[in-house]
Amino acid sequence: MSDQTSVLLGKGEDQVTLLARYANRHGMIAGATGTGKTVSLQVLAEGLSKLGVPTFMADVKGDLSGISQAGKPHPKIDERVETIGIENFSFGANPTVLWDLAGKTGHPIRATVTDMGPALLSRLLDLNETQEGILSIAFRFADDEGMLMLDLKDLQATLKFLADNRKTVADDYGNVTSASVGAIQRRLLVLEDEGADDFFGEPALELTDLMRTTYDGRGFVNVLDARQLMTQPRLYATFLMWLLSELFEELPEVGDLDKPKFVFFFDEAHLLFNDAPKALVDKIETVVKLIRSKGVGVYFISQNPLDVPDSVLGQLGNRIQHALRAFTPRDQKAVKVAAQTLRKNDAFDTEEVITQLGVGEALVSVLQEDGTPSIVEKTLMSPPSSRIGPATDEERAKVMQSSPVAGRYDTSVDRESAYELLENRVEKQSQQAELQLQMAAAEKERKSMEKLLLKEQKAQERASRPRGRGRQTLAEAAAKTFVRSLSNKLATRVMRGVLGSVTRR
Repeated sequence: MSDQTSVLLGKGEDQVTLLARYANRHGMIAGATGTGKTVSLQVLAEGLSKLGVPTFMADVKGDLSGISQAGKPHPKIDERVETIGIENFSFGANPTVLWDLAGKTGHPIRATVTDMGPALLSRLLDLNETQEGILSIAFRFADDEGMLMLDLKDLQATLKFLADNRKTVADDYGNVTSASVGAIQRRLLVLEDEGADDFFGEPALELTDLMRTTYDGRGFVNVLDARQLMTQPRLYATFLMWLLSELFEELPEVGDLDKPKFVFFFDEAHLLFNDAPKALVDKIETVVKLIRSKGVGVYFISQNPLDVPDSVLGQLGNRIQHALRAFTPRDQKAVKVAAQTLRKNDAFDTEEVITQLGVGEALVSVLQEDGTPSIVEKTLMSPPSSRIGPATDEERAKVMQSSPVAGRYDTSVDRESAYELLENRVEKQSQQAELQLQMAAAEKERKSMEKLLLKEQKAQERASRPRGRGRQTLAEAAAKTFVRSLSNKLATRVMRGVLGSVTRR
């Protein structure tokens, strides 16, 4: 591991560096398409890796997998290295773990339904307030009954059980309507069709596997292949929010460290906030504000700084602002907002320069030694030492084979959970109901036969008009024998049903 205490970002008037001790004060990389955001992200992740800081990033275009491969010399790179004055620059690969929710181009990432929780799952399913309430009942019911909800079929089974027994559960949990349950179940089916079924299940991701370092102290770069995931933007945003929330919940308080324990890059940040209810935005703001004390830095990557709410934008201390285009009124507003969030440099007009930056140039402002933002500098960004561009399929396969988590998550596990437990409970309820029906039918048949025999007996008595108690007639004896025989048979049938139900349990 390097003994450096900062990451070299590039050169303005002088070299511009990000101090490791302030890397957990969050940040933003913004700019129009094609202006160099991905390369800046790559440089930042590489620098943190050399400092021993593990990182996580979503690869929405497939380019970032190249961070696992060494770059190759190029005249433009040589020129930039010389201009910036980078000493001992050399090309090299970074320790990388490749992930993919579907498990095709990386190790699968899974979470249980319980881990996701009703709030985030409701956002993923786009539920209304009533439906979200019923989903919360399902989680509470499963928890009270000691049943694990691991995958989507567990959740489906729990919802179905609540709907079928809504009168029974109403006193303890509130009203559960079949219409609302049906609406949730339909949303779950759509989610399954979109591939979310691959995400929910076990073995669930252990956060410690994202926070690994190599034997020589370099931090692993975790790259999530999000190319297919981007076609389901709600799943993408919900997954990353879940991951951030898990880090917040599980990591201990550590205060201010010499360097972060982990840095999280959130690409296409606008997907997190689009159509998000205020409650969710408030939660994101809270997590971003407090997770710093857990030693975690969060960096949002987006084309437009307006994509991030002001309440969150105000928490971001480190800024890398690439070029913005001011063709529309909204673009012009974005340029103005970006300029106003950077500390003014009297040497140039920030608002004007933002629209004139070339590829690989950025306006950079980072926290200084005293914790205040530096004066913004027009910066020529450093080149990465790894490949700019994607890794090949063969290279991906080699990275996965040598991964520290190889074989740990590749095979799914389906243990006993809510689906199996509720299936057994429903089967027992069905058996008991069938037994009760048999007993009721037998009792009805017995009473009917007794009534018939009594009627026959009275008819015979009226015909013979006996004067006193005499000997039992042949007909009476036969009738009593028949009744005893029938009663014994009915009792045997009922007892077999009872014993059969007991032995099947």
